[in-house]
Amino acid sequence: MRWKEMAMDEKIEKFISKHHLLSLATFGESLWCCSAFYAFDADAVVFIIASDEQTVHIQNSKLNIRVAGTIAHETKVVGKIQGIQFVGEIHAVEDERQKNLYLKRFPYARAMNPTLWKLELDIIKMTDNTLGFGKKLIWKREF
Repeated sequence: MRWKEMAMDEKIEKFISKHHLLSLATFGESLWCCSAFYAFDADAVVFIIASDEQTVHIQNSKLNIRVAGTIAHETKVVGKIQGIQFVGEIHAVEDERQKNLYLKRFPYARAMNPTLWKLELDIIKMTDNTLGFGKKLIWKREF
């Protein structure tokens, strides 16, 4: 079942589709965070990012594939706060459809021939104050 078929989670997908930048945390030989542009594959529930293999976060992922991150709507208005936290695993993208999703969203990246990675999401927790202060929506991958 596609996760977006569950009514509550359509708000999560809508939020994800409005944004393009995520923060990513990794842990290998060190703890590291980075920011990355992303494309979202709703069918597989994965973020697709581009990153060079020599970066600290990709080197960390070779030792530990578990990752976490966030996407946030920046606002000072408490009633408009929205954001997600996620946990998953990072792997190299091999699927041509996923490569094309990224390159369609960021066509200028094609000239750079980037190395693409997928963040396979296991848990997404969204805080959405537009639904009430501190309202949480949670999606978990069915295993």
